[in-house]
Amino acid sequence: MHFALSEEQAMFADAVKQLLAGECPPGKVRAAWEGEVDTHLWRALADNGIVGLLAPEDAGGLAMTMVDLVPLLEEAGRAALPLPLIETAAVSIPLLAGCEGALAAEWLASAAAGNTLITARFGDDPLVASADIADLILVTDGDAVIGLPRDAAQLTPRRSVDHTRRMFAVAWEQGVVLAEGAQGAALAAAAFDRGALASAAMLVGLGSHCLSMAVEYAGVREQFGKKIGTFQAIKHRCADALIGLHFARPLLWRAAWAISEGEPDAALHVSAARSAACEAADAAARAALQVHGAIGYTTEYDLHMWMKRIWALAGVWGDARWHRDRAATFIFGESHG
Repeated sequence: MHFALSEEQAMFADAVKQLLAGECPPGKVRAAWEGEVDTHLWRALADNGIVGLLAPEDAGGLAMTMVDLVPLLEEAGRAALPLPLIETAAVSIPLLAGCEGALAAEWLASAAAGNTLITARFGDDPLVASADIADLILVTDGDAVIGLPRDAAQLTPRRSVDHTRRMFAVAWEQGVVLAEGAQGAALAAAAFDRGALASAAMLVGLGSHCLSMAVEYAGVREQFGKKIGTFQAIKHRCADALIGLHFARPLLWRAAWAISEGEPDAALHVSAARSAACEAADAAARAALQVHGAIGYTTEYDLHMWMKRIWALAGVWGDARWHRDRAATFIFGESHG
């Protein structure tokens, strides 16, 4: 069995990489840190089918799967995309596709076309990312999935380590019940797993970019008359980080396949991928910081923004320890945290 991306999937990922290189350079990420929202960038993602990739064709989407989306999310992570692509494309659009009713169908078609930006909160995360720029917020209340248009939600800002992911506590008096009971619980659980996997893919992309920055810097920075990239300690640290990222990537693909095929143990594979991605991205960020030295701490240097995104994403959708514990429960039937 040859387990790898197809030629079409690899070409799509490369096209997204080129798109983001032009539309989302580090300057755009830095502008987002200052509160600027780039609607042109979201339009470019939608026009290229990325936002609505998982939406059904009759809703204007491409009817593709998480196997197709995961490589694109990795490229979005590599660019530190400062928009809620995870929450809209990976989490909310498939959830809306599983809901009944004319309003859910309307929101689904609008989101797939790039006209409605959605953020979401599932699992135990108490806060919602990017709620201030979202048109629609999806939350859970018990076993019910609730849709909140922007004017129906009361937002209270909370501090975030990553300024491009502004966090909010959300309250509401009346929302739209999209699903409840067994259906609501199942849709919420599936949405959480897609969010965990999507964020894991972004983490691998973020870690890969941090490592690339470290290697580039090690090739020009000199100490004692030599490039620091020639030092064994630097080589070993970067090599270890690269191995971690390479080991995490197949787990992403495996989990994406499990979700796409509806495998009963998909959550186990998601947790394996998520815990590996969190650890690999963190190791890459720490290696890059050590290679750069004090300059890596400064907000003026781009590495700072990529590291902060890693630390922010590692703490949502279940952290590495939570997912290791869930995986152990699936395998052994009890917690081994």
